[in-house]
Amino acid sequence: MEMEKIIFETEDGTRQEFYVEEETRVSGVDYLLVSDSMEDEANAYILKDLSADGDTTANYVMVEDDVEYEAVARIFEQMLDDVDFRKE
Repeated sequence: MEMEKIIFETEDGTRQEFYVEEETRVSGVDYLLVSDSMEDEANAYILKDLSADGDTTANYVMVEDDVEYEAVARIFEQMLDDVDFRKE
């Protein structure tokens, strides 16, 4: 199965490729669950879409707020049976 890939670019210009595992919308905000590999032990991250309506490029940031992270992680855990979140 071919997964959608996105390129995440940090403020310093560093680029990293992520695989989109799942997506959801909570209180009008879009979130992506992405991984850095297609292997079983991949690192997963939750990205939040900060793009404005009409933007031609998506603007995703890593979710860093613990309360927001836990809430969205629970939703993704319910959506996917084989996901185990451990925030590092």
